[in-house]
Amino acid sequence: MSARIAVVWNPSKTEKDVLADALAEVQEKTGTVGDAEVSWFETTVDDPGQGATAQALEAGADLILVAGGDGTVRAVAEALADAKADADLGIVPLGTGNLLARNLGVPINDVPAAVERALSGDALPVDVGWVDVDLENGRERHAFVVMIGFGIDAHMIAETNEDLKARAGWLAYVESLGRALTASDIVPFHLAADDLPGRDEEGHTLLIANCGTLQGGLTLMPDADPSDGELDYLLLSAEGLGEWLGTLKTMVWDNGLGRLIGNKDEATNSEAVTHGRARRIRVTLPDPREFEIDGEGIGKTGEFEVTLQPGAIRVR
Repeated sequence: MSARIAVVWNPSKTEKDVLADALAEVQEKTGTVGDAEVSWFETTVDDPGQGATAQALEAGADLILVAGGDGTVRAVAEALADAKADADLGIVPLGTGNLLARNLGVPINDVPAAVERALSGDALPVDVGWVDVDLENGRERHAFVVMIGFGIDAHMIAETNEDLKARAGWLAYVESLGRALTASDIVPFHLAADDLPGRDEEGHTLLIANCGTLQGGLTLMPDADPSDGELDYLLLSAEGLGEWLGTLKTMVWDNGLGRLIGNKDEATNSEAVTHGRARRIRVTLPDPREFEIDGEGIGKTGEFEVTLQPGAIRVR
C-alpha cells in the first residue's frame, strides 16, 4: 500500500470530484487506499505534467496517479524518468488514444477499475525513449513511452480535425487517413542504428516504438515490448494498390493471425515493410517532415536521434 499518493490530473479531461469519488469507491471495495495521504496536482497549458510531477515528488509521493490523455501520461513519465524517481506510476486513461494504457492492459473507460489497478497492481518496469529532434525553433529533447516517427502517422495527426476528434474520439484519425496518404510520398533518408554503419533508405513512413499496438487493436510492431530494453522500428514504402495490399497482408496476416497460428519468432519483412531493433537510432532527412511523439504532432524535422532509458519507470 502506498503511504503518499499524488494525483496529477488534466482538468480538460475530467473533474477532480470524479477522481475523488473513484478513490472513495475503491477504498470502500478493497481498502487499498487506507490511511494514505492523497495530494492533488493540476496540469495547465503551460505545464502539461512535468512540473506537477516534480512537485509531487518533492512532497514525497511514492505513487503518482496520472489522469489524462497520452500527452499527460507522457509528460509525467518524462519527469519520472528524468528524475530517476523511485515512485511508481498508475494510469487513469482519459484521452483519445490511451496508447500506453492499451499496451499494458490498463482498463479503458472505467475510472474506478483503473484506479483500483493503480493501487493494488504489481509494478512493471517500463523503458522510456528519448528523442533529440531538430525543429524550426531549435533542438528539443522529449521522452516517449509509445512511439515516434514521420510519415503517414504524423500526417494523419496533423490533418485530424480537432472538433471531430472531440466528438468521435480516435475514429477522427480515420477521417484524415486519405489526406495523410496523399501527403506521404516516398523520400530518401539516412538511418544509423546502434554502432552499425549508417545506410541510405527510402520510404514514406518510419515509426520507432516502445509499444506496438495502436487504437482499434491494430498491432504495427508485434515484437515491441515496453520492458525489453530495445526499441522496434518499422519502415513502410508501399506505393500503389498492389503494394498496399501486400503490406496489409504482411501486417495483418503474416505478422498477425498467421504468426499466432504458425508460432513464428520474428516479424516478417517484405519489399515494402521492414522491421528492425536497436537502442539508438539516428535519422537525417533531405527536407523537414511532419513528426509525432506518442500521438501528438510537434512540427517538422529533418534530423533526430533516439536513445533508450531501460526500465526508467515502474507502471502498475
